[in-house]
Amino acid sequence: MSKKPIRTELASVDADRIVVRGQDLTELIGRVTLGEMAFLELMGRLPTAPEATVFDALTVTLVEHGLTPSAVATRLTLLGAPESLQGAVAAGLLGLGQRFGGPVEDAARMLQEAGDATAAEIVAGYRERRRPVPGLGHPQHTETDPRVPRLLEVAAANGFSGRHVQLLKEIAEEASRVTGRHLPINATGAMGAIASEIGLRWQVCRGLAVMARAIGLVAHVQDEMDAPIARAILERMDEDTED
Repeated sequence: MSKKPIRTELASVDADRIVVRGQDLTELIGRVTLGEMAFLELMGRLPTAPEATVFDALTVTLVEHGLTPSAVATRLTLLGAPESLQGAVAAGLLGLGQRFGGPVEDAARMLQEAGDATAAEIVAGYRERRRPVPGLGHPQHTETDPRVPRLLEVAAANGFSGRHVQLLKEIAEEASRVTGRHLPINATGAMGAIASEIGLRWQVCRGLAVMARAIGLVAHVQDEMDAPIARAILERMDEDTED
């Protein structure tokens, strides 16, 4: 019985050439940005100019947000394994879940699977299951997540402010009304909506957070080398334990 060839449509490599999604890699080098390359890998084609602008905006948004759990995990791992930059970055990426970064996926799934459901029906469904509505609220940016207005502005200026963005706005208004609390759209919610407008399927939308935060975590490794704080974090934990 003949064996099925093992190959991927993403790329082919031989002694003289590397082809990525049908494009010669040597012709892409120096011609496309990192964001455009990521779009090519995910979507199978190079982006239009508006798509490139919006995709870059999405990834720029989550590169950095201070001493998040992922950044702290990276710094502490580097303290324990200073020879392993990749291990430190990987440790931080493992912390991207439902509270930090991961809601990009959850918000995109909510919007892409909404069908004909109204904002009121969607919010009611989450309340019945006693689950928070993804993409709303922020522990620090309680009034307005400063990233969101700019993200939505860039999306609208480039033609990506359609039904998913509108539905998310309606969901935020409904959730705030029924809970009696101001629940603004957060960055991951806006990203999930805009990624849905671009055509990214929800199953890979968390990858936007992974790609973006990986860059930031490499910077945290460098910063830890130059101005270390991981040992101070560890010592503070010891002090609190003793108290």
